[in-house]
Amino acid sequence: MGRTKDELLARLEELKIDFKRYDHPVVLTVEEQAKHVGNFGGALTKNLLLKDKKHRLYIVSALADTKVDMKILSQRLGLGKGGVRMAPEENLCQVLQVPLGCVTPFALFNESASAVSLLLDQGFKSKQSCYFHPLTNDVTIALSSSNLDKFLLSIGKQPAYVDLEASPVVGKDNPPDLADLVPSGAFCSSEESVENPTPKDAPQVNVPKEKTCLPVKAKPKVQKKGAESSESKVPTNNGANVEIFASDVLEVIFPLFLSEASKKLNIKQEELTQILKLDDFKRRAAPDLESVTNMFKNAAYTAGFHAGFDTMLKSGLGGMPSRK
Repeated sequence: MGRTKDELLARLEELKIDFKRYDHPVVLTVEEQAKHVGNFGGALTKNLLLKDKKHRLYIVSALADTKVDMKILSQRLGLGKGGVRMAPEENLCQVLQVPLGCVTPFALFNESASAVSLLLDQGFKSKQSCYFHPLTNDVTIALSSSNLDKFLLSIGKQPAYVDLEASPVVGKDNPPDLADLVPSGAFCSSEESVENPTPKDAPQVNVPKEKTCLPVKAKPKVQKKGAESSESKVPTNNGANVEIFASDVLEVIFPLFLSEASKKLNIKQEELTQILKLDDFKRRAAPDLESVTNMFKNAAYTAGFHAGFDTMLKSGLGGMPSRK
């Protein structure tokens, strides 16, 4: 079991860390959070859980309006282009041990997350206080960057502040400036771990595993040959690869936008592309679209899983044998 909200807040009080607490309904996005705490003077933050190809995990904690380009970040970490992407929901449950929509630097309070790398936006230092979830997303706490540092140091984590919008040249003569922040350990998912065997005389119960945050993905639909319509141009890869999905969406949207805009403005599409710098805009928009896509994908999987679980309970736990 991970640490609780009350345990974390008790630790902050024990460390004499000054913070303000705001209770509110469960929120899954920064926009929803802003409706409840946006008028109290603190800075809204966005927190991403990323994973590289070697299954190493990173929390990127930034001001809500900071642009985080994951391709550039990958290069700065020395992982090459596409080296990091959004981590799956199972990593939130198994490693951070927080619910969906609750990635937070405070998740490092859990021992299971001790090897997760934390990258903090240097913009935090210019704010009087910043908002974070304390291991649950029905509460927001506001505290200064110095008090956040105090907590991190108390758990043995050295704060690392980064200019997340910087784009330094990385090459032979310019080594990756964030390579020291790559964690040394990797994490195994539940599918890679070995579970304890079930005793032979134990009754077999057809119920889901204890980790309810691992929904079963639906099989992709197979389209019949020759049945492609104009609507099929919209990507439908079922969220299997969020990065590719986001890229495909942008590739569909921008040509349509250029076509309509060039007609109304009577400008050639090539000229309009240069004027609006659409390639640069797509590059900056991709990480935000990937983040939103991943959030909706996980929310849909979770809702579907719980609906199936409720149906199973109503039907008698999937045929569990009765015992006298």
